Amino acid sequence: MFKLFNTLTRSIEDFRAIKKGQVRMYTCGPTVYDFAHIGNYRAYICSDILRRWLEYSGYEVRQVMNLTDIDDKTIRDSQKHNMSLKDFTAKYITAFFEDIDALNIERANEYPKATDYIDEMVRLIKTLMEKGFAYRGEDGSIYFSVRKFPDYGKLSRVKISELEQGASGRVKSDEYEREQANDFALWKAWDRDDGNVFWETEIGRGRPGWHIECSAMSMRLLGGHFDIHAGGIDLIFPHHENEIAQSEGASGGKFADYWFHNEYLMVNGKKMSKKLGNFFTLRDLLEKGFSPKAIRYLLMSAHYKVPLNFTETALQGAEETIARLKEFISKLKEANGSHTDISSHLEACKKQFGASMDDDLNISSALASVFDFMREINKLMADGTLSAENAKEILGFMKKLDKVLGLLEFAEEKIPDEIMALVNKRQEARKNRDFAMSDKLRDEIRKKGWQVDDTKDGVKVKKI
Repeated sequence: MFKLFNTLTRSIEDFRAIKKGQVRMYTCGPTVYDFAHIGNYRAYICSDILRRWLEYSGYEVRQVMNLTDIDDKTIRDSQKHNMSLKDFTAKYITAFFEDIDALNIERANEYPKATDYIDEMVRLIKTLMEKGFAYRGEDGSIYFSVRKFPDYGKLSRVKISELEQGASGRVKSDEYEREQANDFALWKAWDRDDGNVFWETEIGRGRPGWHIECSAMSMRLLGGHFDIHAGGIDLIFPHHENEIAQSEGASGGKFADYWFHNEYLMVNGKKMSKKLGNFFTLRDLLEKGFSPKAIRYLLMSAHYKVPLNFTETALQGAEETIARLKEFISKLKEANGSHTDISSHLEACKKQFGASMDDDLNISSALASVFDFMREINKLMADGTLSAENAKEILGFMKKLDKVLGLLEFAEEKIPDEIMALVNKRQEARKNRDFAMSDKLRDEIRKKGWQVDDTKDGVKVKKI
């Protein structure tokens, strides 16, 4: 039975889908005003592992991840660059999809943009006003009255009694600290700072607040009650708390059954900050020469509820782990020893891997079971007691595990003509016993991402 920690109850619970065999899941996606940083990608990878495990376990998963293309930051920075909001955010939406593909994050079923759901937001706000949860302030904006919702604070454990009193406690900004919390903006009346970013609607000229966007999109695409809501721990308050209040205030029923939050990513033991020089986007790391698979491995290697300390030393170690995985797959494809019974090895790994993942996605233990399995199989290959038939069965097993991990490559990659030309030139140098030139060419090939091995069966070329 799959067990998952639920932030709402602060306990690990047996996972039970609302509809048997089906899971509806909402993941808070990026605000597209800049390139996403590696802290964002830890959250998306944790959500990816959850989705992959549910699918591996037989569930049909419908996942929605929003794209926040209208908020304080997107307006501010689009104006700074003298660009339309649509053109400005389009650049970062494209970059986001390039990044998640590089990290092998499975695509969600839908990626709704907030600007495409203004009508849904307006209808939701009107419902909240009709039910007495929302009111129009003196500034023309519409606010949610947290005191009208008795369960406010049930996710974050914030107590209404500790919040500021009266109109001075209203918060119009999208993001704020806990001690500033009070009535929050659902609809922001237009002002000069918004420039030409506004919508003419039944509730006035203006734009939505950040919090109402996710409620409107998730309720429209997944229904008013769905299984899992996922995001980073930094979103618990105020964003997710406010989502619950406005969604349940409007529907009168439960919003999401399970709340899934991953812990912070630290960099060199400190909170990531541009001022400290420890702020990285995925692109920063790729430019340093690190591979996407190694970055994925490091970001997923610690349990999602444990803060992860990201260092370049740890990333170099992840590169070595990915190299070990590649080497294992490569050796399996060349196995031609005598046949042996591998059923006990397969069953032990499958059992431990499954038990670990069912235990609140204990990825560290699951990975350990895979490495233990690889060690035992490597012994069989070294002893010459692993047949091609055995290897084929193991490759099939590894492919199944990788549906969860997303780390391996099984297809033979075509060697580029440029690399083959260097390999042939190196072979000619070896033939002429010009070993200095041979070594130089080997290094050049390696810098281009390929490895040359001289074996008794001839030269072997593979992607690093």
